[in-house]
Amino acid sequence: MLQDGRNQSYLRGAAILAATSVFVKIIGVIYKIPLFSIMDAAGRGTFQVTYNVFTLILTISTAGIPAALSRMISSANASGNTRLVKRYFAVSLPSFIIIGLVAMLAMFFFAEDFAILMNNSLAAPGIRILSPAVFFACIVAVYRGYAQGHENMIPTAMSQIIEVLCKTIFGISAALWLVSMNYETHIVSAGAITGVTIGLGLSVPMLIWHKRKLDRGGDATKGTLPATHGALSIFGRVMKVSVPITLSFAFMSIMVVIDNRIVLGRLQSALGYTELEASAQFGIYALGLAIYNLPPALAVPVSVSIIPAIVAAITRGDKGEARMIMQSSLKLVNLIAMPASAGLMVLAGPILMALYGYDLPLATTILTVLGAASFFACLQYITTAILQANGFERVALITFPAGAAIRILIAYLLSGNPNFGVIASPIGTLACFIVISILNIAFINARVKGKPKFGKVFIRPMLCSAVMGGAAFVIYQALFWVGSSTIGTGRVAVVIFLVVSIIASMSVYGVLIVVSRTVTMDDMKLVPRGEKLARILKIRTQPTHKI
Repeated sequence: MLQDGRNQSYLRGAAILAATSVFVKIIGVIYKIPLFSIMDAAGRGTFQVTYNVFTLILTISTAGIPAALSRMISSANASGNTRLVKRYFAVSLPSFIIIGLVAMLAMFFFAEDFAILMNNSLAAPGIRILSPAVFFACIVAVYRGYAQGHENMIPTAMSQIIEVLCKTIFGISAALWLVSMNYETHIVSAGAITGVTIGLGLSVPMLIWHKRKLDRGGDATKGTLPATHGALSIFGRVMKVSVPITLSFAFMSIMVVIDNRIVLGRLQSALGYTELEASAQFGIYALGLAIYNLPPALAVPVSVSIIPAIVAAITRGDKGEARMIMQSSLKLVNLIAMPASAGLMVLAGPILMALYGYDLPLATTILTVLGAASFFACLQYITTAILQANGFERVALITFPAGAAIRILIAYLLSGNPNFGVIASPIGTLACFIVISILNIAFINARVKGKPKFGKVFIRPMLCSAVMGGAAFVIYQALFWVGSSTIGTGRVAVVIFLVVSIIASMSVYGVLIVVSRTVTMDDMKLVPRGEKLARILKIRTQPTHKI
């Protein structure tokens, strides 16, 4: 049985990060609308390549740190050893400051090499501008991991908000100024990315203040520190946990960089595009990427939040609570990711028209494929987090390379085909996440004790989402057919049709998940004030029969 206090803490943390991630992604999309309007297609492509190189180096530097620290600190806290908690942080911070410094210098001095490696030499200025961001990110990662280990997601949420606001304000301002000064498009692209570095730098003092507040009044002398827990030993323990996680996530970033390099190279060598023309094709792909990232924004915070919660339950020997957290998290992700994915697939064209003012057939096809990929990306995040929380973080060293190999193979085979070209990237993305998700679920079924019941968390959300997707398509087409003769088919009209169809289809989905008992009283008990809402909606307890 779930302990109410701990469960509410976990859900509160997930809710905070979910709300923040949605806000961050929405601002990110809003940020790219005027930014992509300022830049031409080649500039958008250069911007995306630059950011992908930064993401790779950032992932290698920081991906495993928050997850490793949150897991280890949560375990130490659960056993009451606050002395060990303090020691973990004291060793991790200087260690990863050094790692961040090395990564920053490599990125700054080898910017041209990274750009040439990506078959886009124009990306070098942006890569150099982003180099300090990696250093700040390493510091930010340690503080986030420390707070998450205490099941406090507020510092992570606040730092994400600072980052996205700075990225938007400073990035757009810099791009507009550079355009007014008649700089070339790749310089405008580099200027547009300056806000990332500024945002991460400004997050550091806020996180320091939050740590001091978190530590205030606590007793850091409880527990014992074995003689074997010296600085090198602690660093080794952190690295033992973080390296497999880092490598698993680095595989994803490496895969993206390799995919980008292959596609850009094949567009030039096999299809005869110039560097600028290939970058422009990639710029069309970038239009869909910002929207595709919205559903996974909800899965990431849930994934981050469940790791310390599951570890704490396992440490206490409460397998029932661990199972309930895993099952409720999977169901929560499915209830959000499935309808979002369906909506992106059936409304890809109208969404692009509403956001950017035009609907290119190529961009619509790309977003349709990415819409399907977004669900499997969410599923990959949550299943990987479940494996990590149960001590199977090394499984990702098998599943991620398998997915990466599929993606790279598809990128090479299809990008040189004139019938596919840049569409090879989203197709490879979809195939990659399907492979990883299937393998992750297989490992959970085989190795995790008290594994979740997958039938309960998949079948009904999938059926409800399918009906919702069909409703969204039919409603939009009907509105377009009826309304085009009165308010036209321009951008404003499309926005109106789109908003009405989304609201109507979401209402259909809400009714379906209640009437079909996809959401039960037991699920609502896991949500703050959920029982009260369940009574209003007349949601009943789940029947005892199995799905």
